[in-house]
Amino acid sequence: MRTYDFAPLYRSTIGFDRLASLLDQVAGFEGEAGGFPPYNIERVAENSYRITMAVAGFAQSDLNIEIKEGVLNVRGEKPEEPAAAAKYLHRGIAARNFERRFQLADHVEVRGAELKDGLLNIDLVRELPERMKPRSINISAPEASKQIETKSVA
Repeated sequence: MRTYDFAPLYRSTIGFDRLASLLDQVAGFEGEAGGFPPYNIERVAENSYRITMAVAGFAQSDLNIEIKEGVLNVRGEKPEEPAAAAKYLHRGIAARNFERRFQLADHVEVRGAELKDGLLNIDLVRELPERMKPRSINISAPEASKQIETKSVA
């Protein structure tokens, strides 16, 4: 099977857009997890973002967040329950392991993560290096040319 590298397409993005996620789904980047767990990506400020993932039933110790080569990887692994632990009549809360990946654009950094009320919030910031920030260049005018006066002797 032929695989495609879409990484160059992400360089001009802030990190997340619908086209990129569609390309990732076609290329199989989402993995086996499909749509689990559901997540939101919101723009908090001009250069601040937050990923919110619904991870009900997962404890802080069950979650692992790492960044490698511009990819944010969130993994949830629950210890297996003994077969006789509970007999469910209906099990609507997913308890399966998951791995969710997000391609980060250049200069996007993870600032922190918090687990509260079954939601995992991951805060991201885009910080451009000083050399890449727009700056104004002053334009100097040339000095007025000096004219030398000569006295004529008559």
